[in-house]
Amino acid sequence: MQNMEVNVLDVQQIIFQFIGGIGIFLFGLKYMGDGLQRAAGDNLRSILNTFTSTPLRAVLAGATVTALIQSSTGTTVLTVGLVSAGFMTLTQAIGVIMGANIGTTITAFIIGLNISDYALPIIGVGALFLFFFKNQLIASIGQIIFGFGALFYGLDLMGNGLEPLQNLQIFSDLMIRLSDSPFLGIISGSVMTFILQSSSATTGILQQLFAQGAMSIEAALPILFGTNIGTTFTSVLAAMGASLAAKRTAVAHVIFNVLGTILAMILFAPFTRVLSMLTSTFSLNPELEIAFAHGVFNLLSVSVLIWFTPQLAKLVSRIVPGEEDTIEMYEPNLDYSLIQRSPAFALDQAKHEIVQLGQFVLEEYNTMFGYYLNQDKKSYDHVLKIEDVVDRIDIQITEYLMYISVEDLPVRSSNEHAQMGE
Repeated sequence: MQNMEVNVLDVQQIIFQFIGGIGIFLFGLKYMGDGLQRAAGDNLRSILNTFTSTPLRAVLAGATVTALIQSSTGTTVLTVGLVSAGFMTLTQAIGVIMGANIGTTITAFIIGLNISDYALPIIGVGALFLFFFKNQLIASIGQIIFGFGALFYGLDLMGNGLEPLQNLQIFSDLMIRLSDSPFLGIISGSVMTFILQSSSATTGILQQLFAQGAMSIEAALPILFGTNIGTTFTSVLAAMGASLAAKRTAVAHVIFNVLGTILAMILFAPFTRVLSMLTSTFSLNPELEIAFAHGVFNLLSVSVLIWFTPQLAKLVSRIVPGEEDTIEMYEPNLDYSLIQRSPAFALDQAKHEIVQLGQFVLEEYNTMFGYYLNQDKKSYDHVLKIEDVVDRIDIQITEYLMYISVEDLPVRSSNEHAQMGE
């Protein structure tokens, strides 16, 4: 009876430490990403708007932005919003998505540094910067440091919580089953990533399990590959109800990540051998071994599929056929998920819609002048339709700018917001 109580307490401790650890890890990851984004300011917008002229530059832009905001899902959602707003073409967006997959591996390498022993002092230093300096840049640096420390503290709690799992027979049986069924591992990685809304979190859990010896590399790799598929669910949700171009971007994200996973599974045996060689050559710890696996997997996918970017764009256009909506059916491309993720990007969307609003007003004026001269019913009906569109856009832009107003914006963006709201 007493042993049963001890076992119950052990299971409770595993669950509590794991849930608490992953909560602190996700908070640290997001808080660090927000600090990096705030410190970067308008540079994120410039990177995606300027450096996407070729597929390779788009890949580099996607990798850079993802490394800065610490979220491939966030970069992909931003990209869907930018395509929807007309700032980016489908071909450019595919390159950014490829780069986002590479950029997200940075988090795994950070975890591989394994400096959990210094997590609490790092949090303390971050807190000093946050609470004793009023300068925005220094406060943003403090936020980055605090989030960095919280990330490792959460990892430490997760690792301590997961350590007893290697002694549980039911967990050992599950790992053997995952090793024997790679497809089940891919599904598991996809589902975990969708639930946690972070491929970095799933990868972090894998690194801790592998470091504890609770999982073989054969079981870990399919789950790792599945995380890329799991990240596509959010972009699909973000594209629902958006423009045709945004839907095509989301489909391109799904196709690219699925093809990358298929490619890695076809080359599973040589991939494992290369990973083993890297591990022995560089004396990698278990966390870094998973990080290298993640990095090599995404680099392999991009290096092969980047040559087929135009063909992928054509395939997506066939899968999601159709023409853009006419003026009567026009809906503003205002992605509300961007407001908290990146207010500067959201402001860009509003700016684009204000320009579009001006074009509609000009067309309305010209059509109305034509009706004044000719008195034809066709021009009259067209003026009424444009007026409905103009009214609808005006209301939605005003509401969108109100939501943006409560977010922290760089000084330049704040000035733009004030001018747009006048």
